[in-house]
Amino acid sequence: MSKYTIAIDAMGGDDVPAVPVEAGVIAARDYGVGIILVGDESSVHEELQRHKSASLPIKVLHADDVINEGEHPALALRRKPRSSIAITVGLLKEGIAHASISMGSTGATMAASVFALGLFDGLERPTLGGPFIGLAPETTIIDLGANVDCKPSQLVNFGSLGASFERFYHKINDPRVALLSVGSEDGKGNKQVQEAFPLFQSSGLNFVGNIEPHEIFMRKADVVVCDGFVGNVLLKYTEGLAAAAGQYLASKLGNDNPAVAAIEGLAEAAEGGGGPLFGVNGVVIAGHGRSSAKNIAGSVLLAMQVLDSNFVQTMREDLARVTTRTGDSDDKS
Repeated sequence: MSKYTIAIDAMGGDDVPAVPVEAGVIAARDYGVGIILVGDESSVHEELQRHKSASLPIKVLHADDVINEGEHPALALRRKPRSSIAITVGLLKEGIAHASISMGSTGATMAASVFALGLFDGLERPTLGGPFIGLAPETTIIDLGANVDCKPSQLVNFGSLGASFERFYHKINDPRVALLSVGSEDGKGNKQVQEAFPLFQSSGLNFVGNIEPHEIFMRKADVVVCDGFVGNVLLKYTEGLAAAAGQYLASKLGNDNPAVAAIEGLAEAAEGGGGPLFGVNGVVIAGHGRSSAKNIAGSVLLAMQVLDSNFVQTMREDLARVTTRTGDSDDKS
């Protein structure tokens, strides 16, 4: 039996509560971890009855409301204090759960986490990052959509958080950090990228300059930094391209061709599960609404690994060193 209890937002995602409930069953069965499923109690119990879960360490906690995609996160949290995501993150604040997981509204997950847990010193906003393409599974892209408008100093902080993740998750001692731009030469890019460039140079990070999007696949950097607008467009384009390529090959070669399965695997890797919400004082995993039960269960395992490694404290210390070197913080740029 694991020493951890993980809270899962059972109403977060595209197929709820069926998929999050199945994920909780898989995680409790395979990892021996305690699971709290937060959502409509009757619906969650109905789904649990479909699985052999009576002997598993799973509890159900009722939530009155759900925050949907499209709702303003802060306003929705005020209107729905008993929403599934608010309760899920609140369990972490109360010390009842060690980590929380949601595949629901990213904005609501961020807002609830900041409100309940707070941010690292010197940080204005949390960020989302991680690998999202099967062709570059060890490259962290950050930000993937949490912050569509960023200050140059925030990009540097994102680079630090991404480098910490690479050291923890991919065991790369000195990760190469790059800015995503329209050209690899110094001085290329919009005003945001141009102003961030010298800050990266003085950050103490292993900064390798600008890279272009196609160079992500060439492993020219371990951490690729961009604002959330660019990162989310890149993420969704990659998902769509992989899916379209799979459909095209299937129409030409047939569904049983190994190449079709390989491309479909890339699409699944692009959609993936979840990743840590970087910058909050606790372990919160946020992810894709289309995530499968297997992928969400994988997010539970990731949360356990993060807890085992004391990753949040390490990330906090790494960020403090970077902001000290640059003489800057988010609220000064």
